[in-house]
Amino acid sequence: RFGRGGIHPFRSYVCSMNWYSLWQQMSERLTPLAGAGEAEAMSWLVVEKLSGIDRKERNLFRQQSPDAEQQRQAEALLQQLLVHQPVQYVLGEAWFYGMRFQVDPRVLIPRPETEELVAWVVDDWKKRSATATHREHRILDLGTGSGCIPIALKKALPDLRVQGMDISEDALAVARQNAGGNGCDVEFFQGDLLSASFQLPAESYTVLTSNPPYIPREDRHTLPFTVEAFEPLLALFVENEDPLIFYRRIAHLGLQTLIKGGVLYLEIHESFGREVVSLLQERGYREVVLRKDMQGKDRMIRAIYPG
Repeated sequence: RFGRGGIHPFRSYVCSMNWYSLWQQMSERLTPLAGAGEAEAMSWLVVEKLSGIDRKERNLFRQQSPDAEQQRQAEALLQQLLVHQPVQYVLGEAWFYGMRFQVDPRVLIPRPETEELVAWVVDDWKKRSATATHREHRILDLGTGSGCIPIALKKALPDLRVQGMDISEDALAVARQNAGGNGCDVEFFQGDLLSASFQLPAESYTVLTSNPPYIPREDRHTLPFTVEAFEPLLALFVENEDPLIFYRRIAHLGLQTLIKGGVLYLEIHESFGREVVSLLQERGYREVVLRKDMQGKDRMIRAIYPG
């Protein structure tokens, strides 16, 4: 009996299959769906997860073999991938800034460009820490999702007090699990950025970070099916007529809660870089910097509180 793509299901090879041959078969079955490169990458993630073998020790993949239960698990995971479920949700985890995060459809999957935003914050803070005052410095991440930004910042900058806020209690539950799993003392609280009643205490934070929703709903059709069908829409989309709504609100909150010389770091839609820069400059922020990501797209902004 043949499986999808004309390849025998894994259980047909209990006696002869090693981890490398399992990886090969999984890659072959996923290639028509995802392309060869993506299929191979996803298959490595599955094989690493089930075998416990680091990909750097590839010789062990040929020397060791999955048992019948591991082959059954591999087939079950593959069936989820064959209906376009993101591999991170299938495995229940994603790597971000060298750390393992639990992820599921309650939260967005952390992206590499967000790692670049974190690295920018860390690099800047290490440069300024020698001249920083001895007061308690606090970082707040607005719309924290899985908690990847504040947890990564706390890991890199353990002396700072770090917090995360999100509208979704489901997302906050995931974020708290991730903080505990990575041994990071990060505080999380619920709040609605767009609510007029949501306020932050005056002159409380040295740094505000955010990767808010910024994709206009009219662009929904441009997203990969794995994103549109499985990731939380609340964390992705804004109304077409007001794509900068979150940035205006964050800019206002920054004026309210940043200390003198405090810094705002934002991830942005690649098409709205100049508009967000202008928005911040009009509100008095200084030294507004628009930075490209590794793919050459306008993706990050840093601005200094004008106080």
